[in-house]
Amino acid sequence: MKIAMIGVGYVGLVSGTCLSDFGHEVICVDKNAERIAKILEGEMPIYEPGLEDLVARNVAAGRLSFTTDLPAAVAGADAIFIAVGTPARRGEGHADLVYVHGAAREIAEALTDYAVIVVKSTVPVGTNAEVTRIISEAAPHASFDVASNPEFLREGAAIDDFMKPDRVVIGVTSDKARDVMAEIYRPLYLREFPVIFTDPASAELIKYAANAFLATKITFINEIAMLCERTGADVKEVSRGIGLDGRIGNKFLHAGPGYGGSCFPKDTSALARIGQDHAVPMRITETVIMVNDIVKRRMIDKIVDLCDGSVNGKKIAVLGATFKPNTDDMRDAPSLTIVPALVGAGANVWVVDPQGEREGASLLPGVTWSDDPYKAAADADAIVLLTEWNEFRALDLQRLAREMREARMADLRNIYSAEETRAAGFEGYVATGRPSIT
Repeated sequence: MKIAMIGVGYVGLVSGTCLSDFGHEVICVDKNAERIAKILEGEMPIYEPGLEDLVARNVAAGRLSFTTDLPAAVAGADAIFIAVGTPARRGEGHADLVYVHGAAREIAEALTDYAVIVVKSTVPVGTNAEVTRIISEAAPHASFDVASNPEFLREGAAIDDFMKPDRVVIGVTSDKARDVMAEIYRPLYLREFPVIFTDPASAELIKYAANAFLATKITFINEIAMLCERTGADVKEVSRGIGLDGRIGNKFLHAGPGYGGSCFPKDTSALARIGQDHAVPMRITETVIMVNDIVKRRMIDKIVDLCDGSVNGKKIAVLGATFKPNTDDMRDAPSLTIVPALVGAGANVWVVDPQGEREGASLLPGVTWSDDPYKAAADADAIVLLTEWNEFRALDLQRLAREMREARMADLRNIYSAEETRAAGFEGYVATGRPSIT
């Protein structure tokens, strides 16, 4: 089938490339000419393992192309995916649909034959109906259907998530649209991955409900970690004990410095606003948002306490800046709360991250970037483990302790333990909900 993918951000680029790998003819469209030019030169605008090779392979096979010409891409397409950004509106939490609505108007002007307009962007309930209205008003005689097809891609594992999904959710209102969408995802259906057809409103809400639930699990275990620290319990043991219950499961039960990234913060905020708009307050989600902020700020106190109550004039080596490993995404990362607080308190902060400097250099002013954790640790007063990159999971702790002026570690991802850091020569160690050395 011929597919147009509007928007070459994270979701659009990954989805379009994977659909082309299914054998479809995919044209990816973006207004950012510089971005398109770089992709055509083989330079990806995002870091995602395996993406560069997958793009190159499908471009070479003639199934995948990139352009800034939306009308040309839309002409004759069987399906037109809208995969533009829906950032939270500053100060209010609503999802900003200006790009979705703009794409709908441009598509309406370019439609030539019947097509299914697929809303891939994360959007509030009712957006598919609004897209239908916009296109119908702009092109009264156009033949089209609108379908909802939310994405469930984890950064760092997005290709596997698309190729081997837990489920594909599709909201449609006509048999014709259902047939088109079924054909698009036929390779997954043949491999018996669940493809769920529902109505558009349910599909829209499934996305928000899923992310809010996962954010709730993360925040719950982070709150339990606080209690563990006061009672002497070990949050790793608690997580294991409850995670073995099949009704709960062990995923997203790892205590840390709070959730961040491109989805959970904005989607929880948007769901809270949707509930308020419909007079059904999302009290649990609202509390999750509040507690997550408390968790991030609490990490600052941990670091300061580890440094005898002040970081002023002290060198702090921060390992990890992105919100999770295997991505260069800095959006709402805990580092954006923690690092500026340390700098503001007078610390000399060095940051090591395999992929974070490109975005982080402008977001974290006043820090020194390094690609070597041992160099960053030289003469440092404390190390802060903030993102669990594989490179930080097997550090030479004895070497780190020797390099440091004061061998102290704030292990905010619970990678190590008090026992092994003590054996390596560390004088101070604090974790999240686990035993410490003070």
